[in-house]
Amino acid sequence: MGTNQDPKETQKNSFGPSSAKAYLDPHYWDERFSNEEHYEWFKDYSHFRHLIQAHIKPNSSVLELGCGNSQLSEELYKDGITEITCIDLSAVAVEKMQKRLALKGYNEIKVLEADMLDLPFSNECFDVVIEKGTMDVLFVDSGDPWNPRPETVNKVMAMLDDAHRVLKPDGIFISISFGQPHFRRPLFDAPKFTWSVEWNTFGDAFHYFFYVLKKGRRSLDGKVSSERVQPPSISLLHEELESEDYIFRTNIDEMNS
Repeated sequence: MGTNQDPKETQKNSFGPSSAKAYLDPHYWDERFSNEEHYEWFKDYSHFRHLIQAHIKPNSSVLELGCGNSQLSEELYKDGITEITCIDLSAVAVEKMQKRLALKGYNEIKVLEADMLDLPFSNECFDVVIEKGTMDVLFVDSGDPWNPRPETVNKVMAMLDDAHRVLKPDGIFISISFGQPHFRRPLFDAPKFTWSVEWNTFGDAFHYFFYVLKKGRRSLDGKVSSERVQPPSISLLHEELESEDYIFRTNIDEMNS
C-alpha cells in the first residue's frame, strides 16, 4: 500500500499548517524548517529568471528578506550575482542554510538571523532588496483586503520603511507576491517613499506578481494611480491545486472575506 506514491509529493504536502494563522507563529517555522529541506513559494527561479535578469546586474549587492529554505540565493549566485546577504527570523532556517551553502561552496553568501521589520544594516548599503512571499505572510490576519487592520498595515510599512532605508539612492526593491496591484499600490505608493512602482506577472495558470520598485524614480507629479486591475482569470492545473501556494491563497481569501 502506498508503494506508488512519489516521496517528493509526500514532502510537498506534509508541512502545510491546519490554519493559515500558523504562518504568523515563529514556532511553526522553526519546527517546519527542522524537518523540511527545501520549499519554493510562488514557483522556482526558472519561472521569473527573465524578470530578475532585467533588473539585477552581476555586481549588485543583494539582500534577500525571509530566505527560509529557498534556493533563490543559490540560483542568483549561479547567475553570477555573488554579493548576497540572506536573512530570516528563524535561527533554525539560518543554521541549515549556512550549512547547505557551505557544503556547496557558496561561501560568499552571508546568512544572518534578523528581523525584516528592524534590519541591522546601515542606510543605503544594498543595490537590491528582494522578497518572495515573505510580505504575504504579514497579510494572513489582515481582515478586509481593501481596508487591512492597522496592525497589519503597521508591520507592512515597517518592512517597506527598512527596505527603502537600506537601498542605495538608485536601488531596487523586488517583491514577488500573490497580492494584486489594487491591494499593494496604496502601500507601495505611500508619500514618504521615493520609488516608482511597476509590475509584471508570471505563472502558467496561477498568476503571481513581480513588483519592481525603483528608488528615486517616483513620478514628479506625485500622483498615485487609482486604477483597479482586474484579477487574471484562473484555470488551475492539477499540480497547482495541490500546491501549498494555492492552499495559502485560499485560506487568506477565506479569512479576509
